[in-house]
Amino acid sequence: MTKKQVGEDVTNQLTRTAVIDAALHVLDERGLDGLSTRAVADHLGVRMNTVLWHVKTKARMLELMADAVAAGIRYDDLPDVPLERVRELAARYRRTLLAHRDGAALVTGTYPAEPHTLRFADHLVHALLQAGADEQQAAWTVWTITYFALGLTQEEQAAPEESDDRLAQAVDPGTHPALHRVLPHLRQNFEERFTFGLEAILSRIPA
Repeated sequence: MTKKQVGEDVTNQLTRTAVIDAALHVLDERGLDGLSTRAVADHLGVRMNTVLWHVKTKARMLELMADAVAAGIRYDDLPDVPLERVRELAARYRRTLLAHRDGAALVTGTYPAEPHTLRFADHLVHALLQAGADEQQAAWTVWTITYFALGLTQEEQAAPEESDDRLAQAVDPGTHPALHRVLPHLRQNFEERFTFGLEAILSRIPA
């Protein structure tokens, strides 16, 4: 068998799913800054062109990875009450992002019109429509929940240690009197902040 035939054989045996699984492994191991098609190829023990044959470009690889992250969202045992279902779906989305290193940063900036992402959006829209939202409100609320979850989770995954006191040192009571008043509430508490923000978003939906 020639070297070319060996290369073609490896390319044919490797699936796109395997490439994306390897890419997620590299993400978890190295973070988003360390993710590249070359790093994925090295992890698989193949040439970079073999990876590109399956994903075409790094941007496309990121889209497919984002959709693979969404594949981790479970849809069993969801509440019957529509708004409770929205809350649970949003919480599961956040946990899925947190399951991967830099998961939120990965998904942010992609536009994966792919099966798992669309499934999540469809479930969320359906619950909002059942709760009494009109079509525009349901669509825009899904965007708002998604952007909020991505933004807060990205902050959470990049957050400094609890012992980091740079904010406390930077907020001067004379220069920033309002910030100084609320400083104790500017600590991380991401779980509580997520719940607070989600409730603020859903307060516009008819109960």
